[in-house]
Amino acid sequence: QVALVESGGGLVAAGGSVRLSCAASGRTFSSYTMGWFRQAPGKDREFVASIGWMVGSTVYADSVKGRFTISRDNAKNTVYLQMNSLEAEDTAVYYCALKSGGRWSSWGQGTQVTVSS
Repeated sequence: QVALVESGGGLVAAGGSVRLSCAASGRTFSSYTMGWFRQAPGKDREFVASIGWMVGSTVYADSVKGRFTISRDNAKNTVYLQMNSLEAEDTAVYYCALKSGGRWSSWGQGTQVTVSS
């Protein structure tokens, strides 16, 4: 079993930046694809970005391409989401997830990001 703990959320002005972190424990972190998802009030949870165990294998939702960057530090068992040029539409609870067996099987508790316009 793996535990995922997000941090770094908060209130930020439109156009600003914030970096989210997700610390993993309990499993060999470096072997798994990690991802970020978000859920805005009244909306379904949506995919934001993912990073494979091989450095450089990243995927982004169209809505965040060019603004968000996902990265990982396997030595620290941590995945990051750098979010720049934030917009009010980016306001959501952001979740970290680990993919195992072809599905997103482990989730963090989420961290709130609120962008003020």
